[in-house]
Amino acid sequence: MVRKRGSLILCGAFLFVACNGLLLLFLWGRTPIGRFGEGGGAEPGGREEWGVAKIKGGGTNLAGEVIRLAEEVESELETQKELLKQIQSHRSLWEKRRGMGKRQTDGEKVENKEEEHKPPPQVSAVPPKDDSEDKDQSQEENTPELIITAVRDPKVDTQLDDEIKELTDDTKLDVTVISPQVVIPILVIACDRVTVKRSLDKLIQYRPSAELYPIIVSQDCGHAETAQVIGSYGSQVTHISQPDLSDIRVRPEHRKFQGYYKIARHYRWALNQVFNTLSHSTVVIVEDDLEVAPDFFEYFRALHPILTSDPTLWCASAWNDNGREGLVDPGKAALLYRTDFFPGLGWMLLKDIWAELEPKWPTAFWDDWMRHPEQRKERSCIRPEISRTMTFGRKGVSLGQFFDQYLRYIKLNTDFVPFTKQDLSYLMKENFDVNFVKQVYSAPLIKVEELQQGGGLTGTGPYRVQYSSRDNFKVLARNLGVMDDLKSGVPRAGYRGVVSFLSRGRRVFLTPPEGWTKYDVSWS
Repeated sequence: MVRKRGSLILCGAFLFVACNGLLLLFLWGRTPIGRFGEGGGAEPGGREEWGVAKIKGGGTNLAGEVIRLAEEVESELETQKELLKQIQSHRSLWEKRRGMGKRQTDGEKVENKEEEHKPPPQVSAVPPKDDSEDKDQSQEENTPELIITAVRDPKVDTQLDDEIKELTDDTKLDVTVISPQVVIPILVIACDRVTVKRSLDKLIQYRPSAELYPIIVSQDCGHAETAQVIGSYGSQVTHISQPDLSDIRVRPEHRKFQGYYKIARHYRWALNQVFNTLSHSTVVIVEDDLEVAPDFFEYFRALHPILTSDPTLWCASAWNDNGREGLVDPGKAALLYRTDFFPGLGWMLLKDIWAELEPKWPTAFWDDWMRHPEQRKERSCIRPEISRTMTFGRKGVSLGQFFDQYLRYIKLNTDFVPFTKQDLSYLMKENFDVNFVKQVYSAPLIKVEELQQGGGLTGTGPYRVQYSSRDNFKVLARNLGVMDDLKSGVPRAGYRGVVSFLSRGRRVFLTPPEGWTKYDVSWS
């Protein structure tokens, strides 16, 4: 029925174009009549050219009127040609879609496993059913369907959405965009730890797809034993090596920090390899002393759309700086927060953010540099209530700083949370800020002594403990067991100056006074 209708439309359009073409040829074959010159012929260069000219005694030049009509016919002819092209185009689309429409009617799903950097979007369509075939079909069932299969790029999403909306408004088509999953490589920064095997074993154990999550191990230091361990994984990982192993010239007082300079150089090289050489659009960075949780990949997969769509975010981290046993709620593994403190220790970075950071990348102490206002630009990261990574590397360039006191006690999540099936829109700034501020400042204000003694407090909170200065914050943080250091005035795991944690089973917010506006960089 569809083929017959298409043929009738095509024939009708052809006859119409042919008739108009004959009329136009007839008019063009006539002797042109314009303003008569002295030689009695047409004089298009004269004062009154082709058109509707005035003649003696008034009235209208008949030749000019005929030419005007011919021009209108020619314009209509061009319109009909465009219409014919559209008919032919839709006929081709109908033919391509017939077989697919039948399979979908049988209940089969359309799958697309295209990865990034594939050819342009493919478009296919199903024409509407004829009313004579099934008069009882609903309007929705009779609506043409257009399926666009594409690798979606955040930079062109808005344009694509606008084009789809215009298409649906003009043609009344039902449009479905099938977006294949983005490839999220895992970059493992390695040096001279043969215990990188522990990290790689867990990554490979929990990895749901080698194609969607390629593991790239970037090794510095040239340590042969570590290289041998990495090489033992064969094609399960990609092993790349930092080519520049030379010492870096530093100030005499920084000689003991030589390792930090080499780490910064390695990060820069490795991230350039991922983004510029291998052409990935995003990456999750871990180090060779991190063990990941069972839902590590699920966590970052779910957060990728939030990170790409909210310009007030610049990273997603698997780490909670205050994620020690007793400070987190074991029953809320799905709880996520925004934080103004760059956590690191398993974090997702987008290519456009790297393009912004790379030209000014520091020579050392890159993680503290990331926490400066000039880099952060009031952007935030996402962090979990319960960490999705834990560190087992006590020895390193930091010589075990914080490890014995804090890091060794970080709780690693053990329950798989299906984040990709959850609505995470509450993490968008416009949603999160309103709810967060309301929850924090509606909590009863108490003194730290009341928490420690438990006198008179009922329920699990939340409660609010308020600080008023840098030194006051440090005293309260130490008494409550949370990390007390600040970077550019931002407390670890803090958001809008607020640190959220559990104390003796009660939810506590350590907060600045209500009406907070910005961080004081002198609090460092």
